[in-house]
Amino acid sequence: MILVSACLLGINCKYNGDNNDNDRVKKYLEGKVFIPVCPEQLGGLSTPRPPAEINGDKVITKDNKDVTTNFIKGAEETLKIAKLQGCKKAILKEGSPSCGSNFIYDGTFSGTKVEKMGVTASLLKNNQIEVVSEKEL
Repeated sequence: MILVSACLLGINCKYNGDNNDNDRVKKYLEGKVFIPVCPEQLGGLSTPRPPAEINGDKVITKDNKDVTTNFIKGAEETLKIAKLQGCKKAILKEGSPSCGSNFIYDGTFSGTKVEKMGVTASLLKNNQIEVVSEKEL
């Protein structure tokens, strides 16, 4: 069983109401059992929503609202789903403040990337779930 960022499957749950439809991910998942998740929606955020980035130990939207609690709740709900379904692997959207597994944006909304994991990716990895990005398939 594999967790997958729902946006990678063409589900319109990205912050701007769009998706990150990825044919490589879909091809990889052919014949496999998977569960689409959007940690940000699971955390109670709407779609569309203001873009957010991690700044220090907080997740802040571009309009300066602290949504850290939503991101933590979404990560925890995603972990619950993973445990209930016995997921050992997650394919998550690189760069996302929730799902980034290798890099995220630096919190300045300048497009600068830093080596760091998103909130959900980090929680899953700390619970022995293999986390990879769509770029690593």
